[in-house]
Amino acid sequence: MLDQVLSQLAGSAVGKEMMFVDGQWTKGASVDLSAVENPADSTIVASVPEGTGDDAIAALEAARRAHPSWAALPAVERAKYVFALADAVRANADQLARIVVAEQGKPLNQALGEIGATETFLRYAAENGRRIEGDILPSDSPNEEVWIRRVPFGVVVGLTAWNYPSALAARKAGPALVAGNTFVLKAHEFTPLSGLALAALAQKVGFPKGVFNVVTGIGRVVGEVLVASPLSDLVTMTGSTRAGKEIYRAGADLIKVIRLELGGKAPFIVMDDADIDAAVDSAVTARFTNCGQICTCNERMYLHHKIADEFLDKFVARSRSLRIGDPLTNPDIGPKISGPEVDKVEAIVRETIAGGAEVLLEGGPLRQGTFSRGHWYAPTVLKLKDNNAPAMRQEIFGPVVPALTVGSFEEALSFANDSDFGLSAYVYTRDLKRLMRLVDGLEFGEIYFNRTNGELIQGFHTGWKQSGLGGEDGKYGFDGYLRKKTMYVNWQ
Repeated sequence: MLDQVLSQLAGSAVGKEMMFVDGQWTKGASVDLSAVENPADSTIVASVPEGTGDDAIAALEAARRAHPSWAALPAVERAKYVFALADAVRANADQLARIVVAEQGKPLNQALGEIGATETFLRYAAENGRRIEGDILPSDSPNEEVWIRRVPFGVVVGLTAWNYPSALAARKAGPALVAGNTFVLKAHEFTPLSGLALAALAQKVGFPKGVFNVVTGIGRVVGEVLVASPLSDLVTMTGSTRAGKEIYRAGADLIKVIRLELGGKAPFIVMDDADIDAAVDSAVTARFTNCGQICTCNERMYLHHKIADEFLDKFVARSRSLRIGDPLTNPDIGPKISGPEVDKVEAIVRETIAGGAEVLLEGGPLRQGTFSRGHWYAPTVLKLKDNNAPAMRQEIFGPVVPALTVGSFEEALSFANDSDFGLSAYVYTRDLKRLMRLVDGLEFGEIYFNRTNGELIQGFHTGWKQSGLGGEDGKYGFDGYLRKKTMYVNWQ
């Protein structure tokens, strides 16, 4: 089934045990293969090369060779290629979504939404072809001006997470390419097919060889070489905080430019003046979309004591009604990505319950009947008594949410900031003074006021603390793929 989808996509070698380097499909340096598992039923949907350090170097060398001519193209010409890729994504949306379902497990309607985001990321990046601006400044000396140009870095390495394998690849590749860089993608080993599918489309629309490369393999082998090699100039990564720290260390010797979008532990604050029904709807969506596997997910709830019982009654009822099942039938919740991920979530829940948490909704791992194959976890809601429980401190990244009743607005703010993470936060209040206090006081890079999650392409997705460095999207995200060159031009 998947081979047919991949063949329809581009008539290429995608899914046929190859990676894409220097404009052609290659088996790489090793004969070893890595299986791609469907998390819904544990079947093997494809195999890809187990990439090596040699494969990483080959991709970097191809990108390095291609860079001078690619950077020399006018930005609007580079943008035409990216526009064409966006058009190809739209034309093949159903096939691309089914690849996402097969390797990642999200429900089909959510996968179609991801492919829509893939197109949007590419199209917005291409629109920046006429927005690369510099500055001309007056000098302190006569007959002189100061010119500041924005220029590409050179070779950009993109390392992507498994939760949005297509969208994250486009989020990085689009702006990198329009800015004049060449690109090497190392998709997560769980979900390499979406990146390879983008490569197939890039080949189909005529990208010059070496401009867009995709290598497969594990991070500690291929990724480490891509980061540490002097052939790469900028590394942009989306993934866990643990992996981000390893990448940061790997690039340190060369003072490599690193952009990291890492883990989150988003607080969901609901005050006594909030629209409770709207807050419940938002909290459910923000926790359980993609089985809770989103870095901006609702990871912990702080509820004002005057509305806590009402909110939790409604939240638990909604959570209990969510349908779990085959992603192709568009359930509310699909599978977790892997067995170890299920085990991780269960360990956090057990430790939190052992510490005194009250179980308001007992979900947990599903391993029988319809769910005897695959990696399934049912919604779980915990009511806590303190802010130091494991479920309040560790990123869960699954369909589990802890809730804590707070006595005041200030307590909610204090608890929310008491975290190593600082990616996203949610606030429900109608009080403008409280809202503005949170604008100033919340230590997070992205805050949703009276709405659910879902950042916009013209915004800026950035984390504070251990949630990352740099950011994506909008004019600030695009600018991150350019560096500045200053010239003092004297014409005496």
